Amino acid sequence: MVCLSPDLHCEVYTMLYGKIILLCGKICSGKSTYARRLKEERNAVILSCDTLMLSLFDEQLGERHGEIAEKCSSYLCSLAEEIAKAGSNVILDFGFWTSESRAAARAFFGERGLRCELHYIFVSDEQWERNIEKRNRAGEREQFTYFIDENMKTVLGGKFREPLPKEIDVYANET
Repeated sequence: MVCLSPDLHCEVYTMLYGKIILLCGKICSGKSTYARRLKEERNAVILSCDTLMLSLFDEQLGERHGEIAEKCSSYLCSLAEEIAKAGSNVILDFGFWTSESRAAARAFFGERGLRCELHYIFVSDEQWERNIEKRNRAGEREQFTYFIDENMKTVLGGKFREPLPKEIDVYANET
């Protein structure tokens, strides 16, 4: 079976595409560690807003952080579409902190005939605190990670909304 129209959903055609894997979890839940492992297992490309932003800008963007993060996210989603349509799997290490962002990503890729999986990386409150401490320790921070102070922990921790079971395709528990 051959698809002649890009608007026509065709299972055979989309099987040639790579899969989009959405990583969902709060900051310092272990998403990037999970992404690196998954990259090897799934022969995938990792795209991260944090990596892109910290490559281009200082860590402290202030009031422009949200605007720039949105532009980076949009760019990386378009890049993910290109990569997946070339046949490779893509891991989006974005966090997908709200049901709206998760639904928007699924709609964006679904409209383009791409398969999505949402992987939820659950972390207990105790492990989350340990992860933040480990990330912030001098010498242990990765090149493209943010330092998480108490204010950032409170603000960003409060923005995360745990996904409902019906949103989750793969449930992961990272440490």
